[in-house]
Amino acid sequence: MVFSSLIFLYAFLPLCLIFTHLASKTRTQNYVLLAFSLFFYAWGEPFWVILMIMTGVFIWLTGLAIDKHRAHKTKKKLYLTLAIIIALSSLAVFKYAGFFFQNINAVFGTNLSIPSFSLPIGISFYTFQTLTYVIDLYRGHVKVQKSVLNLLLYESLFPQLIAGPIVRYADIDDQINRRTISLDGIRTGIGRFLAGLAKKVLIANMAGEIVDLTLNSGHLAQLDGLEAIIGILAYTFQIYFDFSGYSDMAIGLGHMFGFNFKENFRHPYIARSVTDFWRRWHISLSTFFRDYVYIPLGGNRRGLPVQIRNMLIVWGLTGLWHGASWNFILWGLYYFLLLTVEKIGWLSALERLPKIVGHLYLALVVIFGWALFYFVDMSELGIFLGRLFVPRSGYFGVRGVIMLKNHGLFLILAAVASLPVLPRIRAWLRSLANRFSASDTLIGGLQAAFNIILLLLSTASLAASSFNPFLYFRF
Repeated sequence: MVFSSLIFLYAFLPLCLIFTHLASKTRTQNYVLLAFSLFFYAWGEPFWVILMIMTGVFIWLTGLAIDKHRAHKTKKKLYLTLAIIIALSSLAVFKYAGFFFQNINAVFGTNLSIPSFSLPIGISFYTFQTLTYVIDLYRGHVKVQKSVLNLLLYESLFPQLIAGPIVRYADIDDQINRRTISLDGIRTGIGRFLAGLAKKVLIANMAGEIVDLTLNSGHLAQLDGLEAIIGILAYTFQIYFDFSGYSDMAIGLGHMFGFNFKENFRHPYIARSVTDFWRRWHISLSTFFRDYVYIPLGGNRRGLPVQIRNMLIVWGLTGLWHGASWNFILWGLYYFLLLTVEKIGWLSALERLPKIVGHLYLALVVIFGWALFYFVDMSELGIFLGRLFVPRSGYFGVRGVIMLKNHGLFLILAAVASLPVLPRIRAWLRSLANRFSASDTLIGGLQAAFNIILLLLSTASLAASSFNPFLYFRF
């Protein structure tokens, strides 16, 4: 089940809200949310929900053991190591085993049987979330969770279960047992959810259709240069609005149930450097690797060679986290090289140049990076790069020009929507309303009308088309 589906919008979510609000105590609300969250996951993964529950129970048990032996450093570290190994072993088996054996066969000429598993949805996200609990418990940053049901609720909470953001236990520890579900929270949550839904349904899905006509058309070798450019631009917008829209929906749902999740995107395409881009893109993932890998390795406390080594490890893992394929590793190493160059001097040079130079530089390197990210098949990547840089029929073939006429306006609007334009318009309207002493009732009515329009447009789009992919399911 996905948020951008009619069954979620008009059956699952209303029922969950009704039953949660009928429960007067937070503990009872937690039971209701846990039941709905497990059902939500089982809807798409009726078997692998057992794996998720087993992972949560094991992490809970090792957490109790760490807390019990808090004064015994060796035993405490032993239980932490065991928790990390068991949690990551699921990723190793389900996500990377086939990739590992495939490469062993390719390198050594062996004929080992390649295991094939269906990847449990959201396994990368809930694995990392449970790790934040047990690691922070070991460090003494959080208290042990005595209730296994509360820890399972944290692990499986449906707003962030499938595709994040990666919510750290420390961020919602207090909210699990002490939170308030208010009308203001519901109103704010609905607005944020519908904005994310519109991003996904009205922009990301449209961009995805353009991607299917170009990058996924099956005739890469026949693309002209303009088609290749339009295709990778469409993917640049698809992945941003798809994922940031889902994060917005998750944050909005959190508000509806009394939870406050941290922001996961801050208009990354307005950045003027790769360093700034990664402070704005998928913030929960980049800060996870910073706090749980980079800093424990030494971070910036040592000399430049050690810092670069640490960055290499982090970005190799970041690429690998996205998928068991060489293109993701290449994508991670690509950003490692860019960030290293910026670290040793290019970033300070960028800051002295006109802002437009930084924006153009960031746009070019990010768009090229998405080409590395998109093509799992390295031969297809080579063909696409050939069409992008050395087009056979030139940059302005007939098909490319027609495609530009058909989709050029949409790409411009998508580019504008990726900028912080709407928040500024919203702030301007609010200041204008205050200046003319507009009543809160009028402002609330206008916001409600806008939300209804977004819901109707999104519903119409979902009902009219079966094209509703979600990119981050595979991660």
